[in-house]
Amino acid sequence: MPHAIWNGAVIADAADDQVERVEGNIYFPRSAVRTEYLKDSATHTVCVWKGTCSYYDVVVDGQINRDAAWYYPDTKPEAKHVEDRIAFWKGVQVYS
Repeated sequence: MPHAIWNGAVIADAADDQVERVEGNIYFPRSAVRTEYLKDSATHTVCVWKGTCSYYDVVVDGQINRDAAWYYPDTKPEAKHVEDRIAFWKGVQVYS
């Protein structure tokens, strides 16, 4: 069962068949993420095959991990399987 943990808090938890694995990252469905730990970020990047990526800061116990979660709100057709799913990095431990 994949889960994401940062600063002692479980941020995401999902069954294996609910996540998408792409390029070594686990994309959680939004329903499996505890969004109270996410704060909108102004950061955006572009992936040539997925589209424009948006970010969240992960905030736990007043500590901020800037841009530690990302998602694609409107993907290109070939990446629809990760659209609006959330992935993590920057020290967020993701276990599968």
